[in-house]
Amino acid sequence: MPLPDPSRTNLRWTRGAEVSALFAAVLASTAYSLLLTRPSGSNVTMWIANGVVVGALLRVPSERWPSYLAAAFAGYFTGKILLGDPWFAGVLLGLVNGVEVMIVARGVRQRFPSVQDDTPFLRLGQVAMMSTVIAVMVSAGLAAFVFYATANTSFWETYDWWFRAHLLGMVIVATLTLVLLIQRSRMLGHPGYRLALLRDLLLLGATTGAVFAQSRYPLLFVIFAPLLYVVMRHRFPGLVIGVALVTLITNIAMGLGRGPLELIPGAGPVERAVLGQVFLGVVCLVAVPVALGQADRRRLARRVRDSELRYRLLADYASDLVMRIARDGTRRYVSPSIKDLLGWDVAEFVQARQDLIHPDDRERVAAAVEQLWAESRISLTRYRLRHKKGYYIWIEALVRVMPSPERPGDMELIYTGRDITESIVAEQALADSEARLRSITDKVPALIAHVGADERYIFVNGYAREITGQDPAAMVGRTVRDVRGALLYGMLKPHIATALQGRETTFEYELERDGRYFYLQTTYMPALSVTGESIGFYALTTDVTRIKLAEQKLAFLAHYDPLTNLANRRYFTECAQAAFERAAITRTPMLLMLIDVDYFKEINDGHGHAAGDAVLREVARRLKSSVRKSDLVARLGGDEFVILCDDVDATYAAEGLAAKVVASMAPSVALDAARLNVTLSVGAALCRDPASLDALLQKADEALYEAKEAGRACFRLKVDGL
Repeated sequence: MPLPDPSRTNLRWTRGAEVSALFAAVLASTAYSLLLTRPSGSNVTMWIANGVVVGALLRVPSERWPSYLAAAFAGYFTGKILLGDPWFAGVLLGLVNGVEVMIVARGVRQRFPSVQDDTPFLRLGQVAMMSTVIAVMVSAGLAAFVFYATANTSFWETYDWWFRAHLLGMVIVATLTLVLLIQRSRMLGHPGYRLALLRDLLLLGATTGAVFAQSRYPLLFVIFAPLLYVVMRHRFPGLVIGVALVTLITNIAMGLGRGPLELIPGAGPVERAVLGQVFLGVVCLVAVPVALGQADRRRLARRVRDSELRYRLLADYASDLVMRIARDGTRRYVSPSIKDLLGWDVAEFVQARQDLIHPDDRERVAAAVEQLWAESRISLTRYRLRHKKGYYIWIEALVRVMPSPERPGDMELIYTGRDITESIVAEQALADSEARLRSITDKVPALIAHVGADERYIFVNGYAREITGQDPAAMVGRTVRDVRGALLYGMLKPHIATALQGRETTFEYELERDGRYFYLQTTYMPALSVTGESIGFYALTTDVTRIKLAEQKLAFLAHYDPLTNLANRRYFTECAQAAFERAAITRTPMLLMLIDVDYFKEINDGHGHAAGDAVLREVARRLKSSVRKSDLVARLGGDEFVILCDDVDATYAAEGLAAKVVASMAPSVALDAARLNVTLSVGAALCRDPASLDALLQKADEALYEAKEAGRACFRLKVDGL
């Protein structure tokens, strides 16, 4: 028989204890909030329980929420029953509280899957506040309905006090509970500062108690000085305990009818409760942002410190050569990679030595440095440096002018160099083979190019002139951005990056040149060195304009009626279904009009099918001109047309559109040999939340039948759900 796992048993006991603690906390907070109002007969000033539950939920995984919600509901229901409240109302209000809790917790969890010490607390506070307002608005409406149905109380009075009490409780208690659960033992303060925390809290408590012990002077402002002092000095412990202390004393004083709020002449319990809530809300709005701002500052300070350590580590151990160079050439810092790169020790390389630069490159490097100091722009230079053993290696140096971190007001060069000897050798080998390759590729009807790792063209065949309109020889040595333009380069850049990372990519794009449009298909294939390193990519671009035009023609024929150029039945069905799904989400009405050409068979029989086709084309043209550009006009077949409008929300607007459609055929239709009077019968349906698209079509069809029964040349409208 397998032995039970002690760790799993302990975990179950721990989680059971957490759920029990939540039950007890909700029970106690429910009883406290309700008992505090019984002596004065006023409504609840601040609802604590939901804030406790939200704070607890945000500290555990979502899969554990059901047990926490069940414990919270049990605690709330038990508290209501023990105080003698009706059980049925208690069940309903418990569910309402659960809705409020879930909206806040789900809103925060969606943006912040976990809340840790490094969470951006200011942004967390903004998200939590938005979720809280929405949740309390919803729960206040539900609770007001429950009280109205069970106790016949005023809906808006209940909505008012519930919204205020729950908003204040959620803002204060949820924040304090979450901070308390994050900080845990740190809530007692750091060792050595606990006596100072106790002293400052006693001062805050004494000040708050003294302010609320008298009802002669309006001294509420006095509380803010010691409160902010406690928050700024002791951070989260000061925030949680300080705000909780002020809230506790304020609620007790208001329940006993004491404090500066009693100074208001003629004010009733409700007015004092509102002002007390406003005061506590201001306390929270003042103290919480200060603590969250301090937490964000500490988080950013840690990130800066860690970033400095990482960059120092990178500079010291990166394979690239990193230097800081003063204006006089003194090297203030040389990374240890100099040993691997050039064989010199750091101490040997600190002093400026121009003789290490290849004689053929010295003048060019000196000019680049002079230009860099003059223009303060980034410089990328290739040159040769002498190794300690006497041979030269190619270096690619990226240099920029930056403020000195050690000498305020002084500027220095930040130099990053890497060994590109292998790349240079490869480029030279490629240049040798380019002549052999060009004689073959110039005859291929496709643009073939080789682009280096620096995105400069190394090889371009003769067909490039057909694609780009530029001389292939003039493209070599220039970057892709320079040759193709900034706009097109922005589209090509992600594919270039993919190819430089060693992955093949194929894509299509449009190009306009000299008033002509081209459709091009391009494949980028990585170019690798013998060591497997990326040294650029190969580009193969073919003109697929004819294929694309054929595809577009086929797509048009698949979605549009060739006679009228209107959408066909298939395309209408796709668009109408998408509009129906949008309307189901937004609950906006949909207007659908079915249209028949009256006596169209007589037109065909009397004037021929060519005349009938001309009439259908004219009807289509007038229908398009009668409605808005956003409306969908389609030909279902024969003489049947349909118009779909998904943003008409009033009966008069729907009637106006239908009447305009009917009136569009008032002028006669001119044919080669005669003029015909053509009329339309329109059946319109304006519905909100139809059961299905077919149901909407059925209503429009019924309206069309009524229009024909009424003598044709008119419309009938059916309205549902408005």
